[in-house]
Amino acid sequence: MKKNEIYIKSGTEYKEMTKELLEQCGLAEQIPAKDLQIGIKPNLVSPTEASWGATTHPEIVAGIIEYLQKKGFAKIAILEGSWVGDKTTEAYELCGYRELSEKYQVPFWDMQKDTGVDRDCGGMALKICSSVEKIDFLINVPVLKGHCQTKITCALKNMKGLIPNTEKRRFHALGLHKPIAHLNMGIRQDFIVVDNICGDLDFEDGGNPVVMNRIWAGMDPVLIDAYVCQIMHYQTNDVPYVKLAEELGAGSADLSQAEIIFCEETAKKALPKSRKVVELQDAVEEVESCSACYGYLIPALEMLKNDGLFEKLDTKICIGQGYRGKTGKLGVGACTCRFEHNLNGCPPTENQIYEFLKEYIENFLQ
Repeated sequence: MKKNEIYIKSGTEYKEMTKELLEQCGLAEQIPAKDLQIGIKPNLVSPTEASWGATTHPEIVAGIIEYLQKKGFAKIAILEGSWVGDKTTEAYELCGYRELSEKYQVPFWDMQKDTGVDRDCGGMALKICSSVEKIDFLINVPVLKGHCQTKITCALKNMKGLIPNTEKRRFHALGLHKPIAHLNMGIRQDFIVVDNICGDLDFEDGGNPVVMNRIWAGMDPVLIDAYVCQIMHYQTNDVPYVKLAEELGAGSADLSQAEIIFCEETAKKALPKSRKVVELQDAVEEVESCSACYGYLIPALEMLKNDGLFEKLDTKICIGQGYRGKTGKLGVGACTCRFEHNLNGCPPTENQIYEFLKEYIENFLQ
């Protein structure tokens, strides 16, 4: 497989599809030795089943493991850390990864329990989980989906699961795009298997899955994310971390040089254009908010909209670390605890936010 190639396969037998795709791409031939420590990095952002559109389908990871074990690779581990506000251990159980780990005798490394170590990432000092240093060959298995802060999330952003929670919070204070780009200079992805089965095109946490039944394979995370931008109807410049990663040398965003290989005719179907999040964002004043907090707020606003209450909001909702110590009218999360109307929590859940905002509208705006 060449660096500028992206293979896309469609079907519904996800485990077999994955093994066939890896065989076609010659993954085994790209791993230098049988005794290397291989790491598989799925997306287990929160404890929701893959059908919800947020987490990596366990059958894809099962296919990768079966393929590698058949080829004689025995040192395999799954490693991941959920977003701030949820526990990886809960996602491990609910998303089917305990069963996966036990069936194939492959250990699961919880990055939320790992220590952080300093690493120079293309000129930016960042903390990464110490266990990452044990990995000789990293297989990234992101979900192709939307994100209410960065518009898309796929190969590059999935590396955030390999940093400590404290560093995840700091990423938001740094503006997300720059540290995501630099992180990919400090953690190298050797191979990428993209879960394009049913990702949510609006929210990182899922809830509105769009069924595509596709699995991709590639080697360049920047090229993959640039192609994700294109098929999700964005310009590459709309997602700054993609171009920043290219400028740092993490890969190429030049789609004119890419070779997209569709393994079946059915793999060519287009993604629908989805922009539910845009209107909802207009009701929010966000400053350095963590993904979980913001990610729960947006679906809560959609619930309000479905109830006919969203349009009744009389002020913007403040959220994020930038509001610590400040006062205001309406705020969500622990960082806005001094606001006149505040819902505490780090983060509060989308149902808690919905109930809080509904009560505010019904009791204070009459």
